[in-house]
Amino acid sequence: MGARDFFASLEERADTSKIEGIDHSYLFDVAGEGEWLVEVRGGTVTVSEGPADADVTIACDAETFDRIAAGQQNPVLAYMSGKVKISGDTAAALKLQKIF
Repeated sequence: MGARDFFASLEERADTSKIEGIDHSYLFDVAGEGEWLVEVRGGTVTVSEGPADADVTIACDAETFDRIAAGQQNPVLAYMSGKVKISGDTAAALKLQKIF
């Protein structure tokens, strides 16, 4: 599943039982594919396409994103190896693991 398809269906796929109490915005910058703002607020997830201000920005190439989305790449190991760049609130980024 490519990044565009991933983000197009994310609102429906997000597990609402896991997002209670999370109030953050995430900008995903997937090189060559685009940028998506994911807002997790009030027990809901909303996604919009395009650049925006966010609590944390997560950047990677399309291949890395696809591997993470498919469960073939551990996101923490991808970050530690430099395949994923995070700027902003890194604690908020860690919460992503329990959301999806």
